[in-house]
Amino acid sequence: YQRRVRGDFAAISEYIDVTTAAILKVEVSDGIIAPGYDPKALEILKAKKGGKYVVLEIDKDYVPCDKEIKEVFGFCFSQKRNDYIFSKKDVISNIVTSNKEFSEEAVRDLILASIAIKYTQSNSVGYAVDGQMIGVGAGQQSRVDCTKLAGRKAELWFLRQHPKVRELKFKPEVKRQDRINARVRYIEGDFTPVEYAEWQQLFTTVPQPLTVDEKREFISSHMKSICISSDAFFPFRDNIDQASLRGVKYICQPGGSVADQDVIKATDAYGMVMSFSGVRLFHH
Repeated sequence: YQRRVRGDFAAISEYIDVTTAAILKVEVSDGIIAPGYDPKALEILKAKKGGKYVVLEIDKDYVPCDKEIKEVFGFCFSQKRNDYIFSKKDVISNIVTSNKEFSEEAVRDLILASIAIKYTQSNSVGYAVDGQMIGVGAGQQSRVDCTKLAGRKAELWFLRQHPKVRELKFKPEVKRQDRINARVRYIEGDFTPVEYAEWQQLFTTVPQPLTVDEKREFISSHMKSICISSDAFFPFRDNIDQASLRGVKYICQPGGSVADQDVIKATDAYGMVMSFSGVRLFHH
């Protein structure tokens, strides 16, 4: 249930078998990179997009340069490549809140979120649950905007599972991607009159709106024990306040703000667990 993204690739760390290729065949993407492919899987992928699907094989022996260099208008910037491997010790070594109980699932999800935001444009905040990313807010000038953006994406991820969304009655000829987009717009609900008239044509029975109260009730009952990670410190408590609206229970961030104590106080007020990893994961 993903929106269409132009130029997106699937990056997979394992050998691609026929089952995986069959799944990717119907997903919207423009290419894939993986360590290797079953011959039958390769044929499936090569036929995607009329033969224009890009299939790349990872060179497992490639070692990237230690230095990253970027030139901008004659100025050359150089820095050490971020090859830090985020692990369990980064999550549990410095728990700063009164509540110090990280579940094993939370540790896993915080490691996942931290790895994901390491490779997204700073500033970046990521939400994770049940071993998967459900919202990333990246490339924002204000960190609280990252928290809000990722939070809205996480809400959308949950609301796609709302019974009224799952029961939408599409006409048989409506394509898969059009159904995905229609579900998202149904959840968001902010149609223009012209758009709404077109949207209604997709259904055998035009659905009743998904109300604000229905969305709020579903979110409050389903978004629980969510994990978030930030690529740099939270400078103000507003990030914690926003996270609390999306069922966040566990937080990992580098720490180091002059307002750390205010942030810890806010986290304690919500009964959350937060650790300072001491590891900044900026990516520019």
